[in-house]
Amino acid sequence: MQLILWRHAEAPSGYPDSERMLSPAGRHQAETMAAWLRARLPDAYSMIVSPAARAQQTASALSGDFRTDEAVGTAATPEQVLQRVGWPYGDETVIVVGHQPTLGAVAALALTGKGNGWPMSTGSIWWLARAEHSRETVVRAALGPDLL
Repeated sequence: MQLILWRHAEAPSGYPDSERMLSPAGRHQAETMAAWLRARLPDAYSMIVSPAARAQQTASALSGDFRTDEAVGTAATPEQVLQRVGWPYGDETVIVVGHQPTLGAVAALALTGKGNGWPMSTGSIWWLARAEHSRETVVRAALGPDLL
């Protein structure tokens, strides 16, 4: 299974939180990361996206073909996210577009078994892979749009 954790791109603060839209810099971050992902993703993948507007806009930079799910929303726990995607037992590639601190904690939980919060900047990804019947999780990539 391959799991790509993609934190939504930059969005100015505002209220209500769920309606915050990407800034111009955030749109650029999302488009930059989407181009990088597009060149590396397998033909078949699924994308699960938080209902928050900024996450929806980030995901749309890659594709409009995604499922919106509260299980990866602003109130999600790391355990809920991993359960929702079937980690580590699936054999597909799943992209989760969501929020910090949840996604940093998901990466920590998947790699160490402990959901300690790891920092993750806006627009960044963690790309994790685990072969079927393996106990080893591999980090394929951990990068932000500023490095592309």
